[in-house]
Amino acid sequence: MPKLSTWINAARLRTLPLSVSGILVGTALAGFQGSSDITIFILALCTAIGFQITSNFANDYGDGVKGTDNEDRIGPKRVLQSGLLTRKVLKRGIVISIIINIIFVVAVVYLAFGPENLGYIFLFMALGAFSIWAAIKYTVGASAYGYRGLGDVFVFLFFGLLAVLGTMFLFTKSISLTAILPAMSIGALSTAVLNLNNLRDHESDKASNKNTLVVKMGFEKGKVYHTFLIAIGLISLLVYLILEYQCYFQLLPLIVFIPIVLQLKRVVKTGDPSLLDPELKVLAISIFFLSLLFYLGNNIFCNFG
Repeated sequence: MPKLSTWINAARLRTLPLSVSGILVGTALAGFQGSSDITIFILALCTAIGFQITSNFANDYGDGVKGTDNEDRIGPKRVLQSGLLTRKVLKRGIVISIIINIIFVVAVVYLAFGPENLGYIFLFMALGAFSIWAAIKYTVGASAYGYRGLGDVFVFLFFGLLAVLGTMFLFTKSISLTAILPAMSIGALSTAVLNLNNLRDHESDKASNKNTLVVKMGFEKGKVYHTFLIAIGLISLLVYLILEYQCYFQLLPLIVFIPIVLQLKRVVKTGDPSLLDPELKVLAISIFFLSLLFYLGNNIFCNFG
């Protein structure tokens, strides 16, 4: 039996805070409209974390089988690459994580909508199935979309629009137009995390025929694209705060853009991809704290103001 520490390594704990950022923002948007339910919130968090772990297991498997994870890779060693888990055992872990995901999806959807809203239940079950498919097909299989430069699109959709607006809908059964703005912000910033990863790995990805956007556009243009993603994240959030401003506590998440912009300057100046690895954690944690401050500012502090 593999050690628990091996599975924890495969789960990539440093990616998990980012996975719940959209849930925090969506819950905050619902709370801003007077809708809240702690059980739905917890189940939604567990579902998001479950999807991320499944994606990490599948990413380890897919890149390991294809040989993308090799001795030339800059980032942390993966469990399949390093021989800590065999293909068979890791595939079994993926199946078990999928089963757990399905349980969470069924639980949160049924609790949120009840038997009287079968249409919503079927819709969110389909979205859950699509999320599981997306988590696996990023790197697994001959048609893996991560190898065709489509990873950025899926991250924007799933970490941004679906996570934020889907969570809001669980509580409110509706979506406001202005809610699309913070969803775009989280989506763009989450895509920036993926882009940092691709900037770091662009040489080994190119050698392994993993045609990410950075491989297609080149390292320097990838840094320009990174600047664009950060700008979209900031502008979208600013416009939302202007349109929905009620108290100064709502402005708290803007504080996090200070370390994000400082990091952006480091990324733009970096010519050595290996120096980008620690920046991944910095950006992912920054987005988590941005989401947490968004939740506190919109859902708690303003209510006390």
